[in-house]
Amino acid sequence: MTTAQREALARLGSMATADESLAAYTTYRVGGAAAVFASPTTDEELHLVAEVVRDTGLPTLVVGRGSNLLVADAGFPGIAISLARMSEWVRFDDVVVHAGAAMALPVLARRCVAAGLVGFEWAVGVPGSVGGAVRMNAGGHGSDMAASLVGVHLLDLHTTNHAWVGVDQLHLRFRGSDIADHQVVLDARLRLQHGDTEAAEATLAEIVRWRREHQPGGQNAGSVFVNPIPGQLAAAELIDRIGLRGFSIGGASVSEKHANFIQAGENCTAADVRAVIEHVRAEVLRTAGVELRSEVTLVGFDDLASERAASLFHTGIAL
Repeated sequence: MTTAQREALARLGSMATADESLAAYTTYRVGGAAAVFASPTTDEELHLVAEVVRDTGLPTLVVGRGSNLLVADAGFPGIAISLARMSEWVRFDDVVVHAGAAMALPVLARRCVAAGLVGFEWAVGVPGSVGGAVRMNAGGHGSDMAASLVGVHLLDLHTTNHAWVGVDQLHLRFRGSDIADHQVVLDARLRLQHGDTEAAEATLAEIVRWRREHQPGGQNAGSVFVNPIPGQLAAAELIDRIGLRGFSIGGASVSEKHANFIQAGENCTAADVRAVIEHVRAEVLRTAGVELRSEVTLVGFDDLASERAASLFHTGIAL
């Protein structure tokens, strides 16, 4: 353990643990440990985490529900931060919804419908958190976070500054935003509409039914690759064309049910998942001339510093 890691653990006290496995915090259920894992319960504790990050210079990873996260088998050498113990809440102010960053999207979608609000039903099929969904501008079924987001409270881990940031300053785009890895989404504000609760509940049920019918369960991170031309050319279509359903390396395999899903099976490692991702990308590039970009966030891998790697993978953002 490095001097900086020891200092972080000493200063964070009981809110932090050493060598905490991150596999349990991801939907792949593979990967190594975080050198320091912090779970603040109050704003004061979170600001202490920010001070420790600033003073030690350790890298940070904000962990949501891990539904787009692949942690290297070697683990993460910095401070992983979970807001699950302090920001899993929601409250309603007419058509404005205030939600903590750790709130699960499916739960929030159902709570909104129960409150008579519509426009967020699409999120019932996305197993991520509000904070991660804002960072990635998560979406599905014809909508995304940008459609209803008003703004967020952000904490800068480098400066410890806290600020309200309107949606126009976030520059949300397809599966991305300008929120940096050292900026923590604390909560979000959405603007929805009053609507027909019965019709909205039917929409929720239909989305859940469609996902169960068309997408696999088990240990995966959802769609691995961004569609090259949204609405026109799907990554799954390109993968299907070259017959890669069922292709496997070690314990990881391309799903037989949906070619844009990679499953982690028995004795799977993060290296296995990464190897399948890279094989699929290489074969699609070789046969179709299309270089696929991944939606999966890679953490702790040694080769992510290059500009090319950064263009093909997300880094440091855990939905």
